[in-house]
Amino acid sequence: MKNFLNIYLDEVKFVIENLEKKKIQKIIIEISKIKKNSGRIFFLGVGGSAGNCSHAVNDFRKLCNIESYAPTDNVSELTARTNDEGWETIFVEWLKVSNFNIRDAIFIFSVGGGNKKKKVSQNLIHAIDFVKKKRGKIFSIVGRSDGYAFKKSDISILIKSKDKNLITPISESFQSIIWYLIVSHPQLKINKTKW
Repeated sequence: MKNFLNIYLDEVKFVIENLEKKKIQKIIIEISKIKKNSGRIFFLGVGGSAGNCSHAVNDFRKLCNIESYAPTDNVSELTARTNDEGWETIFVEWLKVSNFNIRDAIFIFSVGGGNKKKKVSQNLIHAIDFVKKKRGKIFSIVGRSDGYAFKKSDISILIKSKDKNLITPISESFQSIIWYLIVSHPQLKINKTKW
C-alpha cells in the first residue's frame, strides 16, 4: 500500500513537471478574446469529466463573468436526446439549438478524447466536427495524444502520464488543477472568492 502512495504521488509530480505551460497561457489569451467578443464557452465531457465540466462552468461564470454552459447539466434534455436521437449526437444537437457561432468555443475535458475507429466518445467527435464547420474555437485537456480531441483542437493540453494504469484518475484530477489555474489568472479573474 505504501508503495502505491509513492507511485501515485510520483505520477502527480511527473505531470506537474511536464505541464505545457505555454499552451495554458495561449488558452488564457484566447478565452480573454472570447470574453471581449461576448462569446460563450461550452464545456463538454462524459463520466467524471462531465462532473468537472459542471464545476468549471460555475467558476468561469462566477469568477470570470464568462457565459459558460455544460450540456450535461440539463439532465432532462440530455436523456431525451439520448432516448430519441442517440447518445452520439447529444452535444452537437445541443450546440445547434444554442446557436453556436464563430465567437464561441467548446472546452473538452476527456481522458481519451474520442476515437472514430474504436467508436469511443462519438458525441465529442460530432461536436468537434460541427464546431470546426462553424469556425469556433476548440480547447481540450486530455490524457491521450492519439485521441480525436487532441488532434483536432486549436489548443490541447496533454496530461503526460508515465503509468497507463493511472491515466484516468490523473487526467481527470488535472482537469480541475488546470481550469482553476485559468480562472485564477489575473487576466481572466474579476470576482474575488469568499475564502
